[in-house]
Formats: sequence, C-alpha cells, structure tokens
Amino acid sequence: MNDRAEIDFVDAGRKLFARECSFVGPATEPELLPPQGPHEIAFAGRSNVGKSSLINALTNRKGLAKTSRTPGRTQALNFFALQGEPTLHIVDMPGYGYAAAPKDMVENWTRLIQDYLRGRAGLNRVFVLVDARHGLKPVDFEMLDRLDQAAVSYQVVLTKSDCLRPSERAARLGETEAALAKRPAAFPQVLLTSATDGLGMEELRAAIARLLAETRQQGAH
Repeated sequence: MNDRAEIDFVDAGRKLFARECSFVGPATEPELLPPQGPHEIAFAGRSNVGKSSLINALTNRKGLAKTSRTPGRTQALNFFALQGEPTLHIVDMPGYGYAAAPKDMVENWTRLIQDYLRGRAGLNRVFVLVDARHGLKPVDFEMLDRLDQAAVSYQVVLTKSDCLRPSERAARLGETEAALAKRPAAFPQVLLTSATDGLGMEELRAAIARLLAETRQQGAH
C-alpha cells in the first residue's frame, strides 16, 4: 500500500474516533447480547493487561471503560458504540487467566466468550492485548488457539510498551510476529502501544479504519 493510502487511513482513524462514543451495556449471558450490527471489534487479553485503559485512550475518553488494579474487574462483555455511519461496536471482553472472582464465575465468563466468538457474524476482528513487558504467555496461546478454531480474525497489540527501551520493544515485536507467523487467523502486523503516553494510538486507529474500509468493500461484492 502506498504512502498516500497510509496517510488516508491515519486521517480516517482520527475522524472515526473523534465521534461520540457511548456505553451500550453489559452482557453476562448470550441472550443479553445486543442486536448484531454491521461492524464490531473486540478487545481481549489477560486480566490486568490494560484493556479498559487502552479503550479509553483509543476513544480519547478517560472514564468510558472502567479501570481497576484488581484482576477480573471486567465481569461481562461490555459494549460501546461509536456513533455515526457506519456505527462501530467496541467490545471490552472479560480478562482471561487469573481473576479475583469465584471459579464458577470465571467458568461462566469463559463460556460466554466462546459463545460470543462462535456466533457473532458481525465481529470483524479481535484485538488480543499482550503486556509488552512479559510477551506471549501460555494463557495467551490458549486464547489464540480458541480464535484460530473459531476462524475469527485477530491482531496482537502489545500494551505498556512505554515501560521498555526501544531495543527491547524491537525484540519483543520480532518474537511476537514470529510466534504468529503460522497461525491461520492471525493478522501479521503487531502493534506497539501505550495508554499512558499515547504510543501507537494513531496506528491502532488507522488499522481499525482500514479494517472497516476493507470489510465494507468485501460486503459490496
């Protein structure tokens, strides 16, 4: 893709996330999921990886998604809507791995996530957040396996990258891309981000704008 197209997606991403964004509601059971719209993206990751903080930084709204230092705070699929045309639903998924919640509740979340991934036709991509300080862990690979099996497109986003030196960032990026190389549903580009200083937010917004444009183009054929 040429430089002009890249600039256009950066501009489109900026405009997309300048729209009004509001909380639609939580879903704790499959029957409570909102009606499917034309476009939906979801954010997944280990507990306390920074999903809510990233969504707030992405949308330029500090208190949109509730943040907490307690792992397992997100206890439902939380839906947000970017208004306008086309409407985009953003989904904050419960964190996987350790959670400060009863085992049966965590099992319910796991079932909810599986049902959501299998049955959501409008889900364009899952952004899997991974703490850049630690890289991919076994529990992350379990999630990637689940996404591959569900044939859901996903892209890895490295969070908290401001905590690493530039050389460390490059090394983490390389090893993550290598780990994804043979995974059928993985989008090859890995993004480095930080909700603290805004690193990578422009690139993430551009990636989402490009995804929407490509999805609309495919739907037109």
